[in-house]
Amino acid sequence: MQSRNTLLRLSPLSCTLALALPLPGIAFAADAANTAKDLDKVIVTATRTPATVDAALAAVEVIDRAQIDASSARSLPELLRGRAGITLINQGGLGKLSTLFMRGTESDHTLFLIDGVRVGSTTSGLTSLQDIPLAQIDHIEIVRGPRSSLYGADAIGGVIQIFTRRDTRTGTHGHARIAVGSNQLREASAGVELRGARGGVGVDVAHQSTAGINSCLGDYNPATWVGAGCFIVPGTHLDRDGYRNNSAGVHADFSPSTAWQLDARATRATGHNDYDGDYVDNSDIVQQTVGGSARWTPSQSVQVKLTLGRNTDDSANYLGTVFSNRFVTTRDTGNLQADLTLTQAQLLTTGFDWLRDAATTRDPWSPFTARRGNRAGFVQYQATFGKQDLQLSLRHDDNAQFGGHTTGGIAWGMDLAEGWRVTASHATAFKAPTFNELYYPGASNPLLRPEDSRSSELSLTRSGDGWQLQANAYQTRISDLIAWDSSQFKPVNVDSARIRGVELTGDLALGDWSLRGQLSWLEARNQSAGTSHGRQLARRPTRSARLDLDRDIGDWSFGISGIAEAARWDDVANSLRVGGYGTMDGRVSWHLSKQWTLQANVVNAFDKHYQTSAWYAQPGREYTLSVRWQPE
Repeated sequence: MQSRNTLLRLSPLSCTLALALPLPGIAFAADAANTAKDLDKVIVTATRTPATVDAALAAVEVIDRAQIDASSARSLPELLRGRAGITLINQGGLGKLSTLFMRGTESDHTLFLIDGVRVGSTTSGLTSLQDIPLAQIDHIEIVRGPRSSLYGADAIGGVIQIFTRRDTRTGTHGHARIAVGSNQLREASAGVELRGARGGVGVDVAHQSTAGINSCLGDYNPATWVGAGCFIVPGTHLDRDGYRNNSAGVHADFSPSTAWQLDARATRATGHNDYDGDYVDNSDIVQQTVGGSARWTPSQSVQVKLTLGRNTDDSANYLGTVFSNRFVTTRDTGNLQADLTLTQAQLLTTGFDWLRDAATTRDPWSPFTARRGNRAGFVQYQATFGKQDLQLSLRHDDNAQFGGHTTGGIAWGMDLAEGWRVTASHATAFKAPTFNELYYPGASNPLLRPEDSRSSELSLTRSGDGWQLQANAYQTRISDLIAWDSSQFKPVNVDSARIRGVELTGDLALGDWSLRGQLSWLEARNQSAGTSHGRQLARRPTRSARLDLDRDIGDWSFGISGIAEAARWDDVANSLRVGGYGTMDGRVSWHLSKQWTLQANVVNAFDKHYQTSAWYAQPGREYTLSVRWQPE
C-alpha cells in the first residue's frame, strides 16, 4: 500500500495541470466549441424555465452534441470525468458500476433527469450512468449546487439533466456511426428524423460491446473470510469482464396550433454485464424511460405545461447460469407547471409535482416489496432590476412516509463594470432514505430519518470577447447524514458532514484554437462525534483538474484532454488509500466531406495504471477508430 503520509502524489501531467490553471491572464475554452455561442445557450434545468447560461444564478455547464462527437469519450461516465465539482468512481471500465459525487455529497445526492423524467434505482438510490447510451444524447445540462426547492428530494449536490437527440430541421435527416477499438470494442448507431411544419418523428438505435478487462484486483481467504475488493477466491477469476448494450429511442412532437405543443419520448437499453464474483458474476439489465408533455401557451404572458413519465430499472443477477436475484424498480412522475410573465423583467412560476417510487425484489433469501408516494407544491419568482437579478424559490413536499419538508432558496446576481459579474446564493435541501437503507433484510434500518442540508455559494465571473473566467466558492452542511455502521451492520443517522470547496473554470476561443480548463479543490469531512470526527469522507479527492485543448486546421481537427485527481480514502476510517493519478487522451478527426468524418482516439495514452475505487483496475491504453455520417 502507498504511504499514507503523502497527501498528494500525482503524475507530472497532474502537476502541470494544477499549476497551469490558476495562472493570471490565462483563460481556458470549451471542448471544440465557441465560447461566445456557449454563453448564449438556453438552459432549463437550473430554474425549470428557459434562461441563457450567462444569466443563470447557478454554476452551470452544458455539453452539446458537437462536444460529444469531438471528444474521446465512449460512455457517459467518461464524458463527465474530471469536470468541475464532479468525481466519478468506476469499477473496471466500460459498462461497470459508475457512481458520481457532486461537490462532495453522497453518490445518491445528485438528481438525474432524462427529458424531464426523474430516473434512478429506488433500491440503491443510484442512476446507472454506464447504461445510458452516449449515442442517443443531444446535450447535457449540469447544475452544481442544491435544487431541492425546485425538484424535491435527491438534489442536495445538484442536478444533471440529459436531453435525447432531436433534429429540428424540416425534411428528412439522418445520422450514423460505426467504431471499432481495443479490447474488441464494437459500436454502431444510427438515427432518422422526419419533420414537417407542425411536428416530426424520429428513431435512434445504438449498440456497444466490449470484451473488457480483468478488473478485480481483490480477493479473500476462503478459510477466514478476510479479504478485499470483490471477495473472490484467489486465482479463480482471471477472465475478462465483458459488456453489451443495445438501445433504442423514439420521439414524436406535434403542434396542432400555435397555442399547443405535444411531445412524447421513450428510450430503452438492454444489456449484459460480466464481472468477478463467487456469488454473483453476471447481470442482465433493462433501463427504460417513457415520458410525454403537453404545453399550452394561450398568450405571451401565460404558459402551462403538463409532464408525465415513468423510469424502470430492472436488473437480474446470476452466478453463471443459475439465477440469484432480481431487482425491479419504477419511478412514476407527474408535473403541472405554470409560468406567468408579470412584467418584461419579472416571471412567476408555480406548480405541483407528484412522485411514486416502487420496488420489487426476487431474492430467495431476502425478498421485499416497497412503495412510497410524494406530493409537492412549489413557487419561484425571478426578476431583473437594472443590472441585478433575483431568484426566490419555495417548495413543500408531503412524503407519505416521512411527512412534510419545506425547502427554499435565494439567489442574487449583479453585473459589474468591465465584464465582471458576482452572484450569491443560499439554499436548503433534503434526501429521503432509499428502500435498501430502510428495508433490505439484515442490512437496513427502518428508523432512519431524511438527510437535511444547508448550502451557501459565492461566485465571481469575468467575461470578454470569446473568453470567460469563473470562480465558485461554496459550503454545505449535512445533518442526519446516513452512513454505514459496520459495528451494527446497518445504516444509521449518527453522522453529520461539512463540505467546502472552490471551483475555477475558464474558457477561451481564439481563431482555430479552443481551450477549456477546470480545477476543483474540496474538503469533505465527517463532523460526527466519535472516532470518525474530522476524517475525510470516502472517495472524494481533495483536488482534481481537467484541461481540454482543440484546434482545427483545414479539414483536420486535433485535440487532447488531460485529467488529474489527487489521492483519496476509500473507507470511512481513512485506512485504505487510493493514489492520485493523471491521464492524457488524444483525438484526431479528418473531415472527408461535409457529411463524412473519420476519427481516431486514444484513451490513457501513456498507459497509466490507476484506480478510482480500491481493488478495481482501470483500462490501460485503448484505441478507437470511427466513421461518422452526419449531413449538415
